[in-house]
Amino acid sequence: MQSIKEMDNNVSKRKAQEVIFNVPNVLTIIRLVLIPVFIYYLLQTDTRSLWIAFVVFALASMTDYVDGEIARRWALITDFGKIWDPIADKALTLGAFATLSYLGWLPWWFTIIVAVREFGITYMRKRLLERGIVVAANFSGKLKTTFQMMLIAFLVVPWASFTDVSGTWYSVTYWALVGITLFMTLYSGVGYLMPLFKKN
Repeated sequence: MQSIKEMDNNVSKRKAQEVIFNVPNVLTIIRLVLIPVFIYYLLQTDTRSLWIAFVVFALASMTDYVDGEIARRWALITDFGKIWDPIADKALTLGAFATLSYLGWLPWWFTIIVAVREFGITYMRKRLLERGIVVAANFSGKLKTTFQMMLIAFLVVPWASFTDVSGTWYSVTYWALVGITLFMTLYSGVGYLMPLFKKN
């Protein structure tokens, strides 16, 4: 039987052998680097800058999907990725929502509700993980992220540069996306909490 010291040494060796700079982790780092670039161009608000912001956001969003797929398919899941991938995800969406609210393009109450939900569920999952209970991402959570990305992309596109945004179509689309995104954000949050109530 291994001694505690030998077990600690084995864990240390595995940590040392863990390759941080693999493809998924590099994509996560790229996403983190792109966030301030996206916010900088979004704050400029001119047409050219908004198109650049849109392209940067699209690239950052794609890295969010690709890094997870590569990590799972190639068995490249690391502790670095487990920690920084969700941080990068939330920094991208919450950073975008906060900036859009600052510009007056999105109500602050929306951003505050989303932030409370995100930080609350993240804190809950962390505390449960410390007790050995893993709360995996569910389908509604992934759908929530999709609608959040759609809403951000819709608001960043400088529609006024090539179409009339004073019409009903823009207002209806805007509030439909805000409503659906808010609903999915809250619904997915409840979805994470339900298994806890069932156990109790």
